[in-house]
Amino acid sequence: MKIFNTLTMTKQEFVPIEPGKVSMYVCGPTVYNLIHIGNARPMIVFDTFRRYLEHKGYEVNYVSNFTDVDDKIIKAANEEGVSSEEIAERYIAECKKDMAGMNVKPATTHPRATQEIDGMIDMISTLIEKGHAYEKNGTVYFATRSDKNYGELSHKNLDDLRSGFRSLKVSGEDEKNDPLDFVLWKPKKEGEPFWTSPWSDGRPGWHIECSVMSKRYLGDTIDIHAGGEDLVFPHHENEIAQSSCANGVPFSHYWMHNAFLNIDGVKMSKSLGNFKTVRGISEHYDLQVLRLFMLSAHYRSPLNFSADLMESAKAALDRIRTAADRLKELTEKGAETAMTAEELQIAEEAKKFIERFDDRMDDDCNTADALSVVFDLVRFANSQVADTASRELADAVLKVLVELTDILGLIALPEKVDLDQEIEELIAKRQEARKARNFALADQIRDDLKARGIELLDTRDGVKWKRI
Repeated sequence: MKIFNTLTMTKQEFVPIEPGKVSMYVCGPTVYNLIHIGNARPMIVFDTFRRYLEHKGYEVNYVSNFTDVDDKIIKAANEEGVSSEEIAERYIAECKKDMAGMNVKPATTHPRATQEIDGMIDMISTLIEKGHAYEKNGTVYFATRSDKNYGELSHKNLDDLRSGFRSLKVSGEDEKNDPLDFVLWKPKKEGEPFWTSPWSDGRPGWHIECSVMSKRYLGDTIDIHAGGEDLVFPHHENEIAQSSCANGVPFSHYWMHNAFLNIDGVKMSKSLGNFKTVRGISEHYDLQVLRLFMLSAHYRSPLNFSADLMESAKAALDRIRTAADRLKELTEKGAETAMTAEELQIAEEAKKFIERFDDRMDDDCNTADALSVVFDLVRFANSQVADTASRELADAVLKVLVELTDILGLIALPEKVDLDQEIEELIAKRQEARKARNFALADQIRDDLKARGIELLDTRDGVKWKRI
């Protein structure tokens, strides 16, 4: 299996530190609002890679944090007149709901920055002792000049970076020994949450948080560190500097970064009015559609979100589920006979799709090509498993289809009870909207259900529904 390593800018054979085990850290969201689809891409991509590693037999220790102290969290708390902790707790809970909707597995550990402050103070103290950090008026800075390898991940020329930073007017810049030095600890401002440290009552810088959480739950050196490409510089660059200088060993052997996601060809931005939350998407689509959409391109390729592409993803998911439903029905109603010689051959052919799938995923987690194998399997099942097939053959092919879709985190056979309950809840919501004379919302719910293949019938006995 090969991974494209941002550190070396090459595909490298993956060799874990400990045979049979993988330590993996993925930077999680800052919890000040509902997560957006930009947050969703790394969640889905690296959850899929984790699932594939587990499919290959690895025991994966997967750590993904929540940043629960940050300027944006404090701003949201002040605007609502509540504590930063309340904002963080609320949006961690909402994030977990969205992750469940996207079928993202919970991490082995979901550490929170505010619960790791002691470890951050310890690492900062170590960096000061080793000459890699210094304090000025209660603020502690990392000295980038002390790290001869600084810039190795982003492949940036530091002299050019420094000349660019000289013209910037940033808080505390005059105190820095170098314009690229970054904050490890900063004093509190009025009304901000704070912790006591040897330097001041304050809070940690963003970068130190991930270094400490990775060290605590995975060790000084880890196999894989991952996140969006926007984190390469300065966040991941600074993580490497802190961790390697404090611990005296390399931080991570492999670095994986997913590319940006645009909306209708334009960068997502609140000011442009094209900001898409996962929760908002869930009002129109099963979040499995969003997951399939995210996996339809290679994770290192830019991805463009649009209504047309989501409709294509919806149709693609329907093809998978229709095939799975048919095979499932045959396992219950097909012939109760042993497989014929011809059927045995078909079952063996079906197993070969697993090898083809693995070949694609072994090539730097190529989910786009892996998905194409799944659709080849769907076509194979539709053409080779006849309506008169034995239950045994249908079950054999279905198991292969479910195994491959499970790796991708796609649910080929959703629970019908859950789906029916969701439809009933939406119908009730529509009825409430009609009573409140909110006909626009009522019509939207009806249209959304129709788009999902559900037709509503207004009868004397109330609203009935059927699948189209």
